[in-house]
Amino acid sequence: MHPAADSNMPETDPWTRVSVVVVTHHSAAVIAGCMAGIGDGAEIIVIDNASDDDTPDIVAKAAPGARITRNATGVGYGAGANMGLAGVTREFALLANPDSQFDEDAIARMLAAADAYPDAALFAPRVLDAQGRDEPAHDVELFARRDYPARAGEAVPEAPVCADYLSGAVVLLRMSALSDIGVFDEAIFLYYEDDDFCMRLRRAGYSAVLVPDAVVRHAGGGSVRPSMHYRWEKFWHMAWSRLYIEDKYHGRAARKRLVRSNLARYTGKALGNALTLNGAKTWRDLARLFGTAGYMLGVPASRTTRRTRPETLHP
Repeated sequence: MHPAADSNMPETDPWTRVSVVVVTHHSAAVIAGCMAGIGDGAEIIVIDNASDDDTPDIVAKAAPGARITRNATGVGYGAGANMGLAGVTREFALLANPDSQFDEDAIARMLAAADAYPDAALFAPRVLDAQGRDEPAHDVELFARRDYPARAGEAVPEAPVCADYLSGAVVLLRMSALSDIGVFDEAIFLYYEDDDFCMRLRRAGYSAVLVPDAVVRHAGGGSVRPSMHYRWEKFWHMAWSRLYIEDKYHGRAARKRLVRSNLARYTGKALGNALTLNGAKTWRDLARLFGTAGYMLGVPASRTTRRTRPETLHP
């Protein structure tokens, strides 16, 4: 693939083609920075997942035209994103984490790539963390990652590239493709929903493209307040969702193998970290262990998600 030339940059306000969808949860510390980068021409849709701070009020003040839905109960990222996507009226939806920061130039460059590659449905920018370091925004498919070396020091592509996976921190979605791909799987409360979406996108015949000359910032972990509860929730759901994905794509036998491996791994890590008095890592591995056990016992990801096992998808 070749980079989109600057001559292909749109001459009109790029925001008029875009609906920005943001799912928030206790995001008061970061949401103003996210809203500040959105142009006046954008349609803004914010789905607030039961924040107990003033996140929705900050949005209303920063972006008076935004449509805000205040959920009394947190429904998870995927279900929240689906609520936002249902209200999109523009050609593209920009799905953005509340701790992301972007500007018109980044959006214009992603739109130029979308115009240059009409067979692609999803576009991601180059992502920099709060210290200005590159945060990998693309990868191979989830199930192939163990076969590749660590990515520390990996060079950023100089031109647009197709990828199996694009990080959900900030992505531009071509709305005309959504009916073929399907919405986010709402059985997943948190984590791996972007992996699942990208795998279904490619199975539907679409490409996913990294656009490295579009640059955004991502605080990473700034979407919610850090706490012991948040840390437990994070690693519980990471373990649960990983098993759900294994079940969905590879079936019961593969999921059982992964369960056995994870139970042994997380039990050993929790005991080892407890013996060395590393409380933070012990808490993390106990959360992973309980998330694994929860999935095997049929515990749903949350009160808002279904309990049933996923139907296995076949290539």
